Amino acid sequence: MKHASLLIVEDDIGIQEMLNFSLTQEGYSIHSAYTVKEGWELIENKAIDLVLLDWMLPDNSGIDLLHRIRKYHSKLPVIMVTAKTEEEDRILGLDVGADDYVTKPFSVRELNSRIQAILRRSMPDEQPIQIGELFLDPISHRVKIADTQLDLSPTEFRLLHYFMGHTDRVFSRSQLLDQVWGEQVYVEERTVDVHIRRLRKQLQPYEMDSLLQTVHGSGYRFSKLS
Repeated sequence: MKHASLLIVEDDIGIQEMLNFSLTQEGYSIHSAYTVKEGWELIENKAIDLVLLDWMLPDNSGIDLLHRIRKYHSKLPVIMVTAKTEEEDRILGLDVGADDYVTKPFSVRELNSRIQAILRRSMPDEQPIQIGELFLDPISHRVKIADTQLDLSPTEFRLLHYFMGHTDRVFSRSQLLDQVWGEQVYVEERTVDVHIRRLRKQLQPYEMDSLLQTVHGSGYRFSKLS
């Protein structure tokens, strides 16, 4: 999944630089953290698609950060990348909720394959998505509710596609700006509110506007359970 946003939580500067260079070459957007505190702040403030997490960090254990991720961002994929090679450690990491476990030293090529495999399972791709009667086809850029086709703007389409591919996750306005508009595009955060209102207006005649929920103090969530 090119252009996915990865967070590397690793206190070894050499490994950080190597992963940053190699994975940037593969087309990923990279965020770096050297402590649990820095990692959590980035998770809270950036739209991260996958975390590469070291176990032994200077301020706390990577396992503690993994616990917190699973509590507050349960669907965010995490790969443990650690020097801990014992079977008990691997079992603990997976039991706490890691999606994969890679031991050092490792092959960047193999790590990239594992990243791609997990992202294919967790991120929206070019496959059509259907939630109830709401149907979205990324290839043809068509959105239908039952047999009625909606006339969405390109931005409304990208916003709906992102939400439908990440149901039940809360995103702040800044996270949505990064993922839907792009990190290099400067627009004000209120632009997100404007497009949310427009998207709700499109869904309202079909009583599906309640899928797009405001989470006060946090942002927005698209919930297929409502």
